[in-house]
Amino acid sequence: MLDFLQLGIRKEINHTLKSLGIVAPTSIQERTIPSILEGKDVIAKAQTGTGKTLAFVLPMIEKIDVHKSDVQALILTPTRELAQQISKEIKRMVENVEGIQVLAVYGGQDVERQLKKLKGARHIVVATPGRLLDHIRRESLDLSTVQMLVLDEADQMLQMGFLPEVDDIIHETLSTRQTMLFSATIPKEIKSLAKKYMVEPEFIEVKAKKVTVEEIKQVVIETTDRRKQATLFHLIEEHRPFLAIIFCRTKIRAKKLHEALIANGYNSDELHGDLSQSKREKAMKRFREAKTQVLVATDVAARGLDVEGVTHVYNYDIPHDVESYVHRIGRTGRAGGDGVAFTLMAPKDLEFLRMIEKGIHQRLEIHVIKGVSIPDREDYQRASREQVKEAKRSDDRKRDGRNATTRSSNRRPNKNRQKGNSGTTIRGRKRTR
Repeated sequence: MLDFLQLGIRKEINHTLKSLGIVAPTSIQERTIPSILEGKDVIAKAQTGTGKTLAFVLPMIEKIDVHKSDVQALILTPTRELAQQISKEIKRMVENVEGIQVLAVYGGQDVERQLKKLKGARHIVVATPGRLLDHIRRESLDLSTVQMLVLDEADQMLQMGFLPEVDDIIHETLSTRQTMLFSATIPKEIKSLAKKYMVEPEFIEVKAKKVTVEEIKQVVIETTDRRKQATLFHLIEEHRPFLAIIFCRTKIRAKKLHEALIANGYNSDELHGDLSQSKREKAMKRFREAKTQVLVATDVAARGLDVEGVTHVYNYDIPHDVESYVHRIGRTGRAGGDGVAFTLMAPKDLEFLRMIEKGIHQRLEIHVIKGVSIPDREDYQRASREQVKEAKRSDDRKRDGRNATTRSSNRRPNKNRQKGNSGTTIRGRKRTR
């Protein structure tokens, strides 16, 4: 197996990699780094957790000319969190390299503060499309010197509707630039983008052995929507995770579940689009430092999330596509560690489970926690009998009530008819003779 020095990475960066425990390149790194160093356009298809960030970051650092203060490399990402993560990764890699400057540009930050940072030398810019376009319109950032362009998580940018913005941004860069596209899937829209802007790209695909990481134990818990929260609390109590991420389908559900966890004494935090950028950063910092045990997140907010020590993932809401499932459970069992992923499945979710099993070519274990995820069979039968009896008693009461009303109605005319000197009263009305 080749090492990083043999791939063309300088000894200073190799030293940094070794200090972080990274000795040998992954498959995507081994196949991609030489092509990027040669200046080729690259389309790399690889799942999350395969080491694709370093696959483009390392050769990009090698090609930066520190004697020029212009922006030479641009990395576009779909989310703020991913932009932050990549910029931090680059800063770690250049600790022993003189002069390379990197800046993350994303929404939620103070624009004036970003403008001040942009005035200095910035060789590598990591950005989300929206905020980058804002700077282009303000003329605070010039991309005409960009020689290397990376579109990371391209399929996610497509799903989030960023392709028009990406198109506008690419037009601001050099026509002779080197373009690299990294994605877990390559839909037709991405292929069209590649055909439009790339020159004879080299296609590199790294297939995971099972699509999912082998070290991750995957368990499905059969439950109901009504019992889902109690089931989750039971699982957390039983397994006592060191760090756990709980995935919800929507921001509202994530917020409500986080509040319920706090109310029940759990050390929880939340990560979703309704939070300000400063709150999201604080939540991530607390979670990375293990000051928070549980992080409740939505898919978009957690895209590209890479935290060491995540032992458990809980799919509170089952994902509706295979890619989201793979992404979610890939947050645990990273770097060869062990991990467990629990998926809570209500009866209406069965079709999504079958779709996931088909996509990962694997049958998942389905478990029931008696008395928790579903009622205990004897208790359930006893409760069912009581419900039947109560329903019968209720019907009897209603029937008796209707009969009593009918009898009362039949008697009322005779009871209310009274004779007197002033006339005859019929059903409460006085009629004069």
